Amino acid sequence: MTRLHLHLVSDSTGETLESVAKAGCARFEGVEAIKHFWPMVRSEGHLDRVIDEIAKRPGLVLYTLVASPVRAKLEDRCHAMGLPIVSVLDPTIDALSQLLGQVATTRPGRQHLMDDAYFRRVDAINYTMAHDDGQGADNWEEADIILAGVSRSSKTPTAIYLANRGYKTANMPVVPQSPPPPSLFRLKHPLIVGLTTSPARLVEIRRNRLLTLGQTPDTDYVELDRVTAEVAYARRLFADHDVTVIDVTRRSIEETAAAIINLVQARQDGRDAGATGAA
Repeated sequence: MTRLHLHLVSDSTGETLESVAKAGCARFEGVEAIKHFWPMVRSEGHLDRVIDEIAKRPGLVLYTLVASPVRAKLEDRCHAMGLPIVSVLDPTIDALSQLLGQVATTRPGRQHLMDDAYFRRVDAINYTMAHDDGQGADNWEEADIILAGVSRSSKTPTAIYLANRGYKTANMPVVPQSPPPPSLFRLKHPLIVGLTTSPARLVEIRRNRLLTLGQTPDTDYVELDRVTAEVAYARRLFADHDVTVIDVTRRSIEETAAAIINLVQARQDGRDAGATGAA
């Protein structure tokens, strides 16, 4: 196992660097990346303290710094120490600058402004938390997305991820003994998505969940034949109501959410095209 110190230096929250570092490291086998986060670095005094820490654990330095003196000092010090350093946004900003014919601003953290998009995201998160596990059925029509699926089919974490992307997302458990209300499938605005998974995988997830909670795993909840029947019921329900289904067996939360967002956008594009044709 190769160990690598990875220093992420940002004049804002560092979320961009964290995403880039995670995506980059995922491409390499047998590497343990030890990440050191240095957010909100906006003064040379702060940078001096960060550089002292980098010198103690030398490695790759990734940065997003806008202020020229701070940026130049980090580059000079890293070069003097012989450390590799990469400005992860420079190629994208340079390409945008050439395409738009504009010079990029030098104000850090503008992507985190409390603008309309920010408040829409907060509103989506509040809605999603209040409509977890079948709650708030009286105003499901306000949702952008409704996720339906059997227990432990990743409904809640997927809903929260979508909420962080600005989508109001409700989720509804599918239980054979208590079918979803017929009104669910008559909703016009929300995109209804059924989440399904392999029964064997579902048994494993449920069993681990029970053990984590300190409960006995020897119940009908994890009995393979019953779980298989439960999943089959959900699939028939989705087919009967023409619900789009996504199999999450081999998908991460991020992959499932990306597929759902594509469905939402395709649906909206179809509506826009229909409106244009009607006009």
